Amino acid sequence: MDGLLRIIFRLSRGGNHVAGVALTVVMGITVADVILRILGRPIVGAFELVAFFGAVVIGFSIPFTSWVRGHIFVDFLIMKFSKEVRKGIHVFTRLLGLGLFGFIGWNLMKMGADLQRSGEVSPTLHVPFYPVVYGIGVVCLVQVLVMVADIVKVLKEQYE
Repeated sequence: MDGLLRIIFRLSRGGNHVAGVALTVVMGITVADVILRILGRPIVGAFELVAFFGAVVIGFSIPFTSWVRGHIFVDFLIMKFSKEVRKGIHVFTRLLGLGLFGFIGWNLMKMGADLQRSGEVSPTLHVPFYPVVYGIGVVCLVQVLVMVADIVKVLKEQYE
């Protein structure tokens, strides 16, 4: 089981590295576009590129943020319950998250296939949408694995 947890951790950390690179690209495009606008030569399609990379930043950072519990976690009410009740609440909420991200990931994969089949592209640069949609779908499925890992950690009493 520990080997599976390590694999899930590496997948989520890898996605976070991709998000970091994408964020750096967004910053570079934005700075370059501002400077070039002052010179009267803006970057054509900068808005589209920032939108694509922004989706990558947000989507690919979710699994690792969840793994390290870097999200907002309001637990003042939950901490008033017994350890067993807290355990049940954690498992229940992870099961809900697992269902949600599984549903989103599955539908994004279907949407990516539809976009690939239709050949839909962005208006200015004609960049296809489907690779980004597939990518976000995959990281949603990685998030499902993170939720499974959380459940394992809760049951092994390694979560709190």
